[in-house]
Amino acid sequence: MIRPEIFKANDIRGVFTGPEVEWDLDGARAVGAAFAVAFELDGAEFVMGRDMRLGGPELARAFAEGAAGQGASAIDIGLASTDELWFASGHLNVPGVQFTASHNPARYNGVKFCRAAAAPITPEQMARITELSFTTLPPAATSGSVRELDLLGAYAERLHSLVDTNDMRRLKVVIDAGNGMAGHTAGAVLSPLNVELIELFTDLDGSFPNHPPNPLEPANLVDAQRAVREHGADIALVFDGDADRCFIIDERGEVVSPSSITALIARAELAREPGGTIVVNTITSRAVAEVVTAAGGRVAVSTVGHTRMKALMAETNAIFGGEHSAHYYFRDFWRADTGMLAALHVLAMLGRAGSVSALVAELPTYAASGEINTSVSDPRGTMEQVADTLGGRGEVSWNDGLLITTDDWWVSVRESNTEPLLRLNVEAKDEATVVALRDAALAIIRKERG
Repeated sequence: MIRPEIFKANDIRGVFTGPEVEWDLDGARAVGAAFAVAFELDGAEFVMGRDMRLGGPELARAFAEGAAGQGASAIDIGLASTDELWFASGHLNVPGVQFTASHNPARYNGVKFCRAAAAPITPEQMARITELSFTTLPPAATSGSVRELDLLGAYAERLHSLVDTNDMRRLKVVIDAGNGMAGHTAGAVLSPLNVELIELFTDLDGSFPNHPPNPLEPANLVDAQRAVREHGADIALVFDGDADRCFIIDERGEVVSPSSITALIARAELAREPGGTIVVNTITSRAVAEVVTAAGGRVAVSTVGHTRMKALMAETNAIFGGEHSAHYYFRDFWRADTGMLAALHVLAMLGRAGSVSALVAELPTYAASGEINTSVSDPRGTMEQVADTLGGRGEVSWNDGLLITTDDWWVSVRESNTEPLLRLNVEAKDEATVVALRDAALAIIRKERG
């Protein structure tokens, strides 16, 4: 059983456990078969990993069975963060699948796909997988197989090769894994450094007993903020469920904007490769472009989403890219997003600086609303109402949802790629303007709440 609505723009996410499931093991087999055919893998291999979500082993096994029936053989790396799976695809130069629903609630599971060398799946391939998942496919002449491979050590070695962490001062580091996959990878990556680790929720548990695995929600950062203050730590690293995103909390227990982290890493990468290109998305802070320009770099702007960011990274040969959601992309990591590599960059900078807050204080300052999510019954109609109300005050673009811009502020309202939500973001030169624009947009959006 599988419902069409679980197929998203770039991946699959649906309720897999508990009542009202949207797909089951038979559905997973169908998707595995569809993937093998869409990627033309008869007689070839792909790599697969999974996070700690409930039903993950059974899901992976069923998917592999479906793929094997179409002649595809799986290299099973077992428990892995999503960026470890991207590494495996690049390291082995084969297509990959990661079984995860990222930051969605515990009852969800899903699949992320990539082509060989961690290249993003194309819209045409995603459409083909969707179509073939509802098609009865004849079996291949020869079935595929499954072999196991442990790549955690090689993954850690690759990350260490990309950041100079020598000569760091001793750091006290809080890590909040949220019972997700950072609990699996952090020890291998961070333990060799000159750090004292204070671990929160590093036991793998797909029921997420401590807090949901979504660091975009401020409530899910409170434990790490408290730990920084209680332990006098230099920094906290907060990961989402599949550990491809990392949020930073400074030594005061204050959350650092992902745009600020993007600016800091961009500046460091441009020092290594002057004149390089940095990719941002349409709702990244303007501070990033100012920092990149001052450092002699070029900025390329992508629409939101990891497949689009990766595609533009390849098109422009960008050295680095960052999104407001704390996805960070590195050319030398097959242009893939990795929260752990971003964390290493920040730790390396901090190890040679006084504090995180001092690093951030060097950057241009803008006021921002943060991302505000609302479920509405008519997303497009709601965005058009916001455009009718605020659009006359600035330049309107529909390239990535609704974006209204002026020299002094911008307002973005767009549909989520992964959830039935509208996402509002506002940035301006001062807090009063942010509050006024935020409240004006929310008055319309919440009136149309579903």
